[in-house]
Amino acid sequence: MDIKEIRDKINEYKSNGKKIFVSSSFQSYSLVLLHIISRIDSEIPVYFINTGFHFPETIVFKNKISKLFGLKVIDLNPVITKNYQIDINGNLLYTSDPDYCCYLNKVYPMEQILMNYDVWISGLRAEQNQNRKNLNIEEHSTHNVLRYHPLLFWNSEKINKYINEYKLSMHPLEEKGFKSIGCEPCTRKANNSNEREGRWFGLKKNECGLHTELIVKK
Repeated sequence: MDIKEIRDKINEYKSNGKKIFVSSSFQSYSLVLLHIISRIDSEIPVYFINTGFHFPETIVFKNKISKLFGLKVIDLNPVITKNYQIDINGNLLYTSDPDYCCYLNKVYPMEQILMNYDVWISGLRAEQNQNRKNLNIEEHSTHNVLRYHPLLFWNSEKINKYINEYKLSMHPLEEKGFKSIGCEPCTRKANNSNEREGRWFGLKKNECGLHTELIVKK
C-alpha cells in the first residue's frame, strides 16, 4: 500500500467511528510506520510494550522519536513485575520458559488494551518470517478487533528508501550489528541478512505471540 492508500484506509476507519491504536517496538524499521502515522494523525495513540527488559538505548530512542514526531506514546507495562516472573527453581522465566515470559510481558498486557479499541495498526512485514508471510493486510484479533498491517508487503528496499528520503534516525544499536531489537536477554547481533536471526537465538522461536496468539482466523 502507498501513503495515500494508508491515509484513506485510516480515515475510513475513523469515519466509521472506529477507535484506532498503533503498536510499535521503536526499532529503526518501526519508524516508517510511526512517521506515516505522524503525517496522517498524530493523535492516534501509540503503545510501546515496556517489558522492563529492553535495552536502555531502546528507551532513550523511544523517548527521542516520540518527541520528534509529536506522537502520543503510551507505555504498556506487564501486570506481574519482574521479581515474580520466576519458575519453581527461582530462575527468571526468560531462561526457562521464554514463551510464557513473552505471554506475561507482551501478549497478556496487549490483550487488555484490545478491549478498548476496534482497530490495531501494526508495522509487521511479510518478508520478516514465514508466519508473517502468511498474513493478510487485514486480519482479526481477539475481542473483535481488526488488525491492519499497512506495510505488510513493503520490502527492505522500500523501507530503506523511505528512511533515506525523510532522513529518519536509526536505532543506536543497529550500527553495532543488531538488526532486530527486542528484550535485551533474548536479543543478539545478527550474522546474516535475516533481520530477525538474532532474536531468541538457539531456540525454535521467532515470534513473541503478538502476531500468532493474537491472530484469529475466521
